[in-house]
Amino acid sequence: MQVQVQSIHFDADIKLVRFIEDKVNKLTTFHDRIIKGEVFLRLDKSDVNENKIAEVKLSLPGKELFAKKQCKSFEEATDFAVSALRRQIDKHRTKNG
Repeated sequence: MQVQVQSIHFDADIKLVRFIEDKVNKLTTFHDRIIKGEVFLRLDKSDVNENKIAEVKLSLPGKELFAKKQCKSFEEATDFAVSALRRQIDKHRTKNG
């Protein structure tokens, strides 16, 4: 699967990008027909500690799945978004056989 990571208004370091690519690529163990994954990283402008946002979009044949999470770190936000997508994949597979 092709994973594209975009950091909006900042430059993400290579360790963060690799971490995200690895996490999103693990979703192929739950659904082998995922076409691509897109990840958008952005910083919320608020003064709150939890200002890191990760948005993950997966393209499947005939369907797109999306999860958006906001946490203290991009790694944590990505973890939560990927686990939400895993639940969506499970629901999609049981519904479509």
